[in-house]
Amino acid sequence: MSEITTLNNNIQTRNSQTEMMVSRQAQEVQAAMVIAKKFPRDEYEAMEKIKRTCQRATLADQAIYSYPRGGQTVTGPSVRLAEALAQNWGNIDYGIIELEQKDGKSEMMAYAWDLETNTRVTKVFAVEHKRDTKKGSYALTDSRDIYEATANFGARRMRACILGVIPGDVVDMAVDECRATIKSGIGKEPINERVTKLYNAFKKEFKVTKEQLEKYAERNLADFGEDEFINLKGVFKALKDGQAKVEDYFPTDIEVPDIFREVQNNVETN
Repeated sequence: MSEITTLNNNIQTRNSQTEMMVSRQAQEVQAAMVIAKKFPRDEYEAMEKIKRTCQRATLADQAIYSYPRGGQTVTGPSVRLAEALAQNWGNIDYGIIELEQKDGKSEMMAYAWDLETNTRVTKVFAVEHKRDTKKGSYALTDSRDIYEATANFGARRMRACILGVIPGDVVDMAVDECRATIKSGIGKEPINERVTKLYNAFKKEFKVTKEQLEKYAERNLADFGEDEFINLKGVFKALKDGQAKVEDYFPTDIEVPDIFREVQNNVETN
């Protein structure tokens, strides 16, 4: 009987802590909304600030990701670019909150709130405390590993929330500005040297071969131009952030020639 009472008390304590956290955040947001109304954003100045930010090579270098979807490659702003947009657009409250942790998973909430227009995008989702590998998945028990897993999943959903409250044309302008920065600012280094460095990074981090890269781009590395380089950097960024897996871009299935397949069938029959 005492164990049941203790369990109920623990549940009530967690629920009350969550309610207090949400209530405190609501009060902070209400105060921020008052300030936002008093000091509204200057959209022209905000866009100029975004342009200047996207002209930084360090941001542009990790601002765009590429992701395969439906047989096509989709590109878009990364988490880092989304955060930079929110910071420079101004009067936006955004973040990730862990609502509850139990039964080997965390219930999370990602949100972005335009305090001027009262436009809000919220995503509630669950993250299992496990890590998938090529050899299977295993449960996470270390608190640091759990935090990294929830933060990784949360960042992607927070990115979607931020992009949901910032005008689409502003986002497109930022992506284009980052592309221009990559082409001009980093273009002082010969394209073949940059491609070689990127290939070495793929090989070291993800064991991707030269042949896989060329098959994906449908051309030799020696023929890569700026557009192919930017696209490939987006692929590297997506893999690095855990938004996709290597096999999403570079299938490892090797097609067996018909003659060998016939030999194999004969051996199995005999």
